[in-house]
Amino acid sequence: MKELWIRIDKSVPNDAKDALLKTASQVCDAVLVDAKDMENARKTGAKIASDSSDSDINVLEIFDANTVSKLKGIGKIVAVRIIIRGKEDEEKAIKAADLSADYIIVDCPDWKIIPLENLIAKTRGRSKLLAEVSSAEDARLALETLELGVDGVVLKTVSMDELMKTSVIVKKTAPKIELTPFEVVGIKRIGSGARVCVDTCDLMKPGEGILVGCQSSGFFLVEAEVHESPYVETRPFRVNAGPAFLYTLSSLSRTKYLSELKAGDEILIVDDKGNTRLTSVGRAKIEWRPLILVEAEFGGKRIKTIVQNAETIRLVTKNGSKPVTELKVGDEVLAHTVEGGRHFGTLVKEEAVIER
Repeated sequence: MKELWIRIDKSVPNDAKDALLKTASQVCDAVLVDAKDMENARKTGAKIASDSSDSDINVLEIFDANTVSKLKGIGKIVAVRIIIRGKEDEEKAIKAADLSADYIIVDCPDWKIIPLENLIAKTRGRSKLLAEVSSAEDARLALETLELGVDGVVLKTVSMDELMKTSVIVKKTAPKIELTPFEVVGIKRIGSGARVCVDTCDLMKPGEGILVGCQSSGFFLVEAEVHESPYVETRPFRVNAGPAFLYTLSSLSRTKYLSELKAGDEILIVDDKGNTRLTSVGRAKIEWRPLILVEAEFGGKRIKTIVQNAETIRLVTKNGSKPVTELKVGDEVLAHTVEGGRHFGTLVKEEAVIER
């Protein structure tokens, strides 16, 4: 099994660190952090790699044979990080493997392929070779080098989206998001408007759909058209999402208006357990249809969405889904909440935004 680590630099803002650590605890084998961030990292349950002797994996930023031998002698898990700039550095990595270092982390700033090929051939079976990368595409390249690939990657990023994409490549899985049962407190027919059907390049199953909402802080899970009806065929590639102004999550950390979606854009598919995956939009179809406003509340927080008033549009619940035409006050529907306040789809925590 290939390993995925994330390296979180001490200069990363605390809010970004917390978000990365929370997600990394779901999908990463270890988080590489500065010693001062170990306490926060431990709260997530993640395995900690650091230059601190208290970490789960001791990382040596400067290779020293005596230190490796000493740490191995007292039963420590040891990782040696080496920047590969020439043959001399390759020899250090091979020497670390000779000393039975558990991990060799290599950063190849100039040549990407040849050093990895050499080290894969010379260290395989003795130490786990991890390549430092800064993107999902670099991760894919490292994992495919010399057919066998490295044993894993250490991702250097502050981007939740890059972490998600890399996780899918390395671990074949994506981070989960939290869904909460919100109680429906208001339903109102509001006439016609421009609503968007989002046709994706994927096929969805019952319980899967996309997240939409009137506010950037609250999103309802609208199910794909996966249920049979006497009047229309199933369209498992489609979500009848709602009016063009609604927010949707195009990734773990970015929103878009439905009006902005076009062929080739990425969008987040979510199921009733919070599992996520990215897919591409095939087209966005806008038509004028009668609409209905749904308001729901949990813990004093009220969120809203507007959808087409038709039997084929269903909101996901803990026990399946329910057509919006059958919703009643008191019903529970699944929703995802985040901090609001967006500027071109990106969260701006310092900006005061009131959404009604």
